Amino acid sequence: MSPTAPSPSGRSLLAFAAVAAIAAATLTVQVPQAQAAPPGGTDVTAVMFEWRFDSVAKACTDSLGPAGYGFVQVSPPQEHIQGSQWWTSYQPVSYKIAGRLGDRAAFKGMVDTCHGAGVKVVADSVINHMAAGDGVGTGGSSYTKYGYPGLYSGADMDDCRATISNYQDKANVQNCELVQLADLDTGEDYVRGRIAGYLNDLLSLGVDGFRIDAAKHMPAADLADIKSRLTNPGVYWKQEAIFGAGEAVSPSEYLGNGDVQEFRYARDLKRVFQSENLAYLKNFGEAWGYMASGQSAVFVDNHDTERGGDTLNYKNGSDYTLASVFMLAWPYGSPDVHSGYEWTDKDAGPPNGGSVSACYADGWKCQHAWREISSMVGFRNAARGQVVTDWWDNGADQIAFGRGAKAYVAINHEGSALTRTFQTSLAAGDYCDVQSGRTVTVNSGGQFTATLGAGSAVALHVNARTCSGTPAASTGASFAVNATTALGQNIYVTGDQPALGNWNTAAALKLDPAAYPVWKLDVTLPAGTSFAYKYLRKDASGNVTWESGANRTATVPASGTITLTDTWRS
Repeated sequence: MSPTAPSPSGRSLLAFAAVAAIAAATLTVQVPQAQAAPPGGTDVTAVMFEWRFDSVAKACTDSLGPAGYGFVQVSPPQEHIQGSQWWTSYQPVSYKIAGRLGDRAAFKGMVDTCHGAGVKVVADSVINHMAAGDGVGTGGSSYTKYGYPGLYSGADMDDCRATISNYQDKANVQNCELVQLADLDTGEDYVRGRIAGYLNDLLSLGVDGFRIDAAKHMPAADLADIKSRLTNPGVYWKQEAIFGAGEAVSPSEYLGNGDVQEFRYARDLKRVFQSENLAYLKNFGEAWGYMASGQSAVFVDNHDTERGGDTLNYKNGSDYTLASVFMLAWPYGSPDVHSGYEWTDKDAGPPNGGSVSACYADGWKCQHAWREISSMVGFRNAARGQVVTDWWDNGADQIAFGRGAKAYVAINHEGSALTRTFQTSLAAGDYCDVQSGRTVTVNSGGQFTATLGAGSAVALHVNARTCSGTPAASTGASFAVNATTALGQNIYVTGDQPALGNWNTAAALKLDPAAYPVWKLDVTLPAGTSFAYKYLRKDASGNVTWESGANRTATVPASGTITLTDTWRS
């Protein structure tokens, strides 16, 4: 959870906000950690924020497992206060699995399905506090702020009944109330036992790890005691402890229990990508004062920071997408990929109560499935254990680097195309650029030549030697249109060719919003084809709005593709 009052740590100003950070599996010094795919292991977590459990199960089978994600994080499963806002999930009223995202059977079915897809499950766990008021929970339990029948009474709460006001005072941070939420006395043996009982129940259902919400608001020793009571004390354990300069509670205090989220990583990525040079990232990580890589979870955004403005978010277009590419390519920490939904109201809960019928529909952003991001999960798995080699930069916003002889990435964060011959440590031969789906040939000297469009990347690795998509010799058109949309809207293209739907809006091709507000799509067309095309917008009900003006025209070259850089005409 994050407080509503500003502090040096740059917390969100959202009422009842909850900063989510979940862990991918990394080794810690004190306890053995869960492995996603022995013996090698995979360390990327898809954070499916406010997805219903049945929708998570489908994603594990359809996209997470095939992409190589090692973990999926699910939002808090326990019974919570009623309300449509997302933050109601972070105000528990009991430890029954009876939240809006699904019941106990749905939760167990999701865990089993994800395991079948090779994806382990981490549960977001709210154990610092209970609710902020009185009422009836999502599972029918009656409660008051300081009374939870059969579970807790006022005697189980910390004595401080005031809101946290001083982050330079450890007692104030750990004994007073986070945004008016009833603060549990985790120093009490009974409370520790009830919390451990809840976590053990989740373990009995097959959960592989826990993300500990608001960890900095509980003494590290209290959490260590709770963890020691688990049926598997070595279970994966990730703690949310937000760094704040000069604060009384340091995230490093929690490293003895397990992994800790490194908030400075995401904040610095935003600054570098928006106002500095990517060339500065050459020694990104521990040299910047961060915690040890092996016990740090990193992210580009999470559900709280994307709303609070601490970090980049999906509205930042190629800044966001390329920062995600960099995170997954760079060997520091264990990456979390946030996958949420569009928002204008920062308190708004999930579309359709968390049910995801399809990605990019009803406002679901599905960042975990964006080609630019999902393709880098396999890159990271292939590069595991390899140091950075062959660094290159232009002193500004164009960089490239390898991961030994296993992988290589180049990122162009400038406003014009980059054509260059890159030096790698890869073996000679053909590789698939997993960003575009086109074949790249590395010569006997480890070099390849490529052109990167503005705001794009090239990524090669040893586990993708051939492309299942568009081969290098194909011809066609690469569409890119700058178009803003409202919640539930998507951009399509159609035209006078069968491959473009023959002007039939029902057969129009949906463009990829990963680089929003630029929407992209590559379409195969015969060499030399002259064609007409136009963009259209569809809303969630299927209503169509055409862009204004005459039909656009273009011609496919004799070889390769024509790149179309357009702007929506209002």
